[in-house]
Amino acid sequence: MSEPRLPESIVGAARAGRESLHAAVADIGGTPLRGENGALMLYVGVGDGVAVRHWLDIFPPLPDFTRFEDTDVWTVALDIPTDARFDYKLAVSSHGRQRLKLDSLNPERAPNPWGFNSELRGAAYAPPAWARLNDGVARGDVSRHEFKSATFGEDRAVHLYRPAGGGASALLVVHDGDDYLEFARFATVLDNLIDGGDIPPVAAVLCGPVDRLGEYRASSAHAAFIVDEVVPRARAETETDSAIAMGASLGGVASLYTAWAHPGTFDGLILQAGSFVEKLGGPFHRGPVFAPVVRFMRNFNDRPGLISGRVHVSCGRYDGLIHEARAIAERLAGAGADVGLTESAAGHDWRAWRDLLRPALMHVLGSREAEQ
Repeated sequence: MSEPRLPESIVGAARAGRESLHAAVADIGGTPLRGENGALMLYVGVGDGVAVRHWLDIFPPLPDFTRFEDTDVWTVALDIPTDARFDYKLAVSSHGRQRLKLDSLNPERAPNPWGFNSELRGAAYAPPAWARLNDGVARGDVSRHEFKSATFGEDRAVHLYRPAGGGASALLVVHDGDDYLEFARFATVLDNLIDGGDIPPVAAVLCGPVDRLGEYRASSAHAAFIVDEVVPRARAETETDSAIAMGASLGGVASLYTAWAHPGTFDGLILQAGSFVEKLGGPFHRGPVFAPVVRFMRNFNDRPGLISGRVHVSCGRYDGLIHEARAIAERLAGAGADVGLTESAAGHDWRAWRDLLRPALMHVLGSREAEQ
C-alpha cells in the first residue's frame, strides 16, 4: 500500500495543542489523507480507544486508531480499494462506554433516513456528475397527490415526477419514493439523464409505505394497491402506457412480488440490493422479520412465471445481499428475462443505490448506449 504520511504541519500542530491542530487540518482540506491505495484518518480527543464503525457486511476487518505520541491525536491507516465508498462513524471508547460520532475532520457527509454518516471515499471515487444540480439542465416537475385508498381504507399520498416538456415514454413506479427523492436525488438524476440523452423522457410515481414491513414483504394487499390504484391513476396523469417497477432493499422485494403476482402489469424491473432472502439465520443474522420473504422466494423459485421486458439488478459488493442479487439475476435470466447486473465497491445505503441508477435506467429503458 502506498500509505499517506502525516504531514509535518499536522505533526507540529498536534504537539502544539488542539486549537492549532484543527486549524492545520482545515488548511489541508480536512481528512482522510489519501495515498495511492490507502487513507490516513485522524481523530482529535481524549478516550481509551477509537475505531471506524461501518455497516458493510462483507469487508476485511479494519485496524483501530493509535494515539500519536503524547498528544490527543489518533491516527489509523486504512487499505481500501480505490473505487470504494462507504458510510461510517467513529466509535470512541471512554470509561467503559462507547459513543458513535461523526468524523468532525472529514467534511464529507452522507444523508440517510436517520440523519447523517461520515463518508469514506477511495482515491479514485468521485460522485457521479449526473447526480449533481447542474446549470442549464431542464428541470422536471414534482407534485404531491392525495387520494383515498380503497385497498387500505385510508388516505394515501404519492409524488409524481413529470419530465421537462412532457411526453414521457414510460412510467417508473418507485417504492420508497420519498427516500429516493431525498437521499438519492432521484428527480435530479432523471433530469440530468434525460437532458443528456442517456434515457428517453420518463415519468415517475413515487410511493411511500405507511407500514413498510407489512407492505413490502410480499404483501398481496400492497401489490393490489399498486396495480389497481397507483398505476392507473399515475398513467392517467402522465399519459403513459408502459410501466416499470423499482425499489431498493425490501422495496426490491415489493417490486418483484407485485410483478410476479400480477403478470403483464410491468414492462421492466429495477431491483437494487433486493432483500431476496431464501433462508433465515446465517452470517448476516436474517431473523424472523424475513420469514414472509423466504416464503415468497420459495414460491418464486418453484414457479418464476414470466417477468416481462428488461430487468436490471444492482448491489454493492460489500453488501451481505450481493449473493442474493447475483442469484436472482441468474434465476430471472433463466426464466427468460433480459437481465443486466451491475455491482459497485459499496454497501447497503442510499448513496450506493444512487450511484447505480444510471446503468439501471439505461438498461431497462433501452438506451442506445446500453444496447451496444
